[in-house]
Amino acid sequence: MEMDHDYEDSGFNDSYDYDYEHSVCDKEAVRSFAGVFLPVIYALALVVGVAGNGLVVVVYTSRLRLRTLTDVCILNLAISDLLLLFTLPFWAADAVHGWRLGSAACKLTSFLYSTNFSCGMLLLACISVDRYRAVAQSPSGRAGTGPRVRRQWLLVCVALWTLASFLGLPELIFSTVKHSHHRTSCTAVYPPSMARPAKAALELLEVTLRFLLPFLVMVVCYCGVGRVLTKAAGVRRDRKWRALRVLLAVVAVFVLTQLPYNVVKLCRAMDIIYMVVTSCDVSKGLDRAIQVTESLALTHACINPVLYAFIGSSFRGHVLKAAKRLGQRLGKHPTHVNEEAAVEIALNTRGQTQTQSLSGSEDQDTSTFTI
Repeated sequence: MEMDHDYEDSGFNDSYDYDYEHSVCDKEAVRSFAGVFLPVIYALALVVGVAGNGLVVVVYTSRLRLRTLTDVCILNLAISDLLLLFTLPFWAADAVHGWRLGSAACKLTSFLYSTNFSCGMLLLACISVDRYRAVAQSPSGRAGTGPRVRRQWLLVCVALWTLASFLGLPELIFSTVKHSHHRTSCTAVYPPSMARPAKAALELLEVTLRFLLPFLVMVVCYCGVGRVLTKAAGVRRDRKWRALRVLLAVVAVFVLTQLPYNVVKLCRAMDIIYMVVTSCDVSKGLDRAIQVTESLALTHACINPVLYAFIGSSFRGHVLKAAKRLGQRLGKHPTHVNEEAAVEIALNTRGQTQTQSLSGSEDQDTSTFTI
């Protein structure tokens, strides 16, 4: 049985009108659901995400010295998340009223969304690699923070942003304003000759680079960090467990927020290739699933500041000091601010003594693993 699948209509927040069994599958209910659900979720993500990531950018650029590659990646991660979140009001308006800003704005917004979504995932993988390197290298192999090392950090960040921009290029090239069902939408429209293979290839590439690669890197690196932590001498068992719980939380949150979305994307890729969806109801369910799971995936941009910045003792200490100074300027003099010490474990695997200390110095290098 032949079916007319409109693979040109395959952009963000879209829904598809397919011809199943020689009758059009009306997706108006899907569009109505998106017009209510997406603006609410995007508004919440925007408020929470901008507050958290904005604080990270302000503190890192004004108070903290970038001492490690992880610091550089966390700052870039916050910037990437902010750029991603700033596109959400446009998609919310698109879900409610359709796209009214023209083709150029459509291309730019789609490119920013795709690029920063990809960059965030790649930066998470880079952070896990640097954390593993921090605990695995010997004192003689410490990199320090000289000009040469900072150039290496810059090259790493440039490479990650370049790869993310490459993944966003199809959106920049093919996104356009499409008129259908008495409304306009910003979506990627591929030439008929390449619509099916191009869309399938992009879906699989995004699943691989946005989820599978970062997930495998995180699992391998954090398993290595966990082995070093469990074998570390001179560190209390409760502090080891606290550090391990943070690592488990990082991986668990990544899986819980990203796995459902990528499973649905994989199902959609299989449908594009093999046309496995033959029911209008199943097609509607797939459309709703992509909207819900993509919204869940976006919440990671709100959680990143908690997982990667606020758990750092140096970062948290600067935030508390800034809050105290602000309170004093407003004429309020708090008696005391309780600051819980983070777990900071100096580790190396060459047999030297492992030590434990409380955070308080800004002159640590990557040989110190801080939770």
